Amino acid sequence: MPDPGPATGSSVQHSQRLQRRRRATQLAFFALFLLAPALNLLRFDLNETQLWFLGQRWSLGISALQRGEVSADQAALSLILRGILPGLALVALFLGVAWRWGRLYCGWLCPHFSLVEGLNALLHKACGKFSLWDEQASLRPGETAQRRWWPVYALSCAGFGFLWAITLLTYLLPPPAIWGGLLQGTLTANQSRFILIAGSAFTLELLFARHLFCRFGCAVGLFQSLAWMANPRALVVAFKRERASDCRTCSTERAPEGSACDRVCPMRLRPRQIKRLMFSCVQCGRCVDQCAESQQAQPQLPQPQLEWTVGLDALRETLRQSKKNSNRTDP
Repeated sequence: MPDPGPATGSSVQHSQRLQRRRRATQLAFFALFLLAPALNLLRFDLNETQLWFLGQRWSLGISALQRGEVSADQAALSLILRGILPGLALVALFLGVAWRWGRLYCGWLCPHFSLVEGLNALLHKACGKFSLWDEQASLRPGETAQRRWWPVYALSCAGFGFLWAITLLTYLLPPPAIWGGLLQGTLTANQSRFILIAGSAFTLELLFARHLFCRFGCAVGLFQSLAWMANPRALVVAFKRERASDCRTCSTERAPEGSACDRVCPMRLRPRQIKRLMFSCVQCGRCVDQCAESQQAQPQLPQPQLEWTVGLDALRETLRQSKKNSNRTDP
């Protein structure tokens, strides 16, 4: 879990360790996402109308009721114990984590967001931007964009787009049949259509609208954000506005001209804004990491401008933001 961390000279090391942990969890979850159907960890087989969970057939008792093997009361109890209650518990756990820590799943686990960050890095090599919609490039001193990375970027978007489509299909149909059909050219017409249409759609989304989908199109992210916004003590990135003038000298290798936290955000947000305007923040900590790097390059500054806060400190930050925002809107 993210934590506020030290506010001393070790801030950079702490942020870097946190980013390494985040990368490790992203990589592990991405591998799990790809392998889960093949290992029967989680998938729903449309051919058998059967849910597989942790290598076991997961039945709600409805089929047994139809076959006359159990009574209606037994089937209802099985439905409650094996379907409704686990579902409610999972939703409660998911929203509880979001209520406390925000879109932690998005920033630390989500396979799609892992692709967002990776493809952003490839695009940056090609044109100096992290998104095609950025107004200007953000290159390190002496760094230049190299057009030879454009094919790598485009092929990566297409490759991951079709891998995404194939993987999703294996969550619904037996993985050996899908992968075997691909290798042997024996896919059915419907399977081929699904892969072609879904793969093309995912490719376009990865090419042009990666972070836009995360911000505006992802229902999982939306509900996390709503839960997070409802808790004034939830984890937030606090900005020391009384030292805002120090940001004028903010400089890192990634953003030598300043505003490093803005330029590095994968969601293209501005981390120094109030919580309401950070609705889509995924708690990846990239802005905090860049701020710590900038502070290290300026030893005259007492501590980084951005830091994670939670609990009472987060409540104070939220109230301070609300008060400052209301003062701005007063006539």
